[in-house]
Amino acid sequence: MKVASFDIVFQEIPGEVTLALNLSNCPCHCPGCHSPHLAEDIGEVVDEELLNGLLARYGNMITCVAFMGGDADPDEVARWARFVKGRKNQGSELRTAWYSGRTVMPKDDKVFDYVKLGPYIESLGGLKNEHTNQRLYKRVEGNWTDITSVFWKKNLA
Repeated sequence: MKVASFDIVFQEIPGEVTLALNLSNCPCHCPGCHSPHLAEDIGEVVDEELLNGLLARYGNMITCVAFMGGDADPDEVARWARFVKGRKNQGSELRTAWYSGRTVMPKDDKVFDYVKLGPYIESLGGLKNEHTNQRLYKRVEGNWTDITSVFWKKNLA
């Protein structure tokens, strides 16, 4: 598993300051994908040194680490999410998220606080579109709750 790029983001996981790790070698090849370069085998191999360096650099600024992709190796995504969960950030456990193109929860889903499911279907749009097939789930008291609607603008008229 390789990280092609990373950034601090504020919109992907509502209410979280997130270190988003863009993972390469995506097997999904969704038509209209906003990051088609992530289908290539590019970037740095994910290892303890890489993650420890990023967490040391951004640790005090983030509340969540999101694995953006990684569908080629879900077990590896879960492995590194467990690694992140073992880290403390200002005395608190970091939350973890996975943005996946899959349609079902990962078998090792207990390591994640958030999971986005669903391939990108251009005609349905992404999470901001009320007609999207994609869903963002948050673990609330051990159960998954669909929070996708937080992305939708409400008609205030």
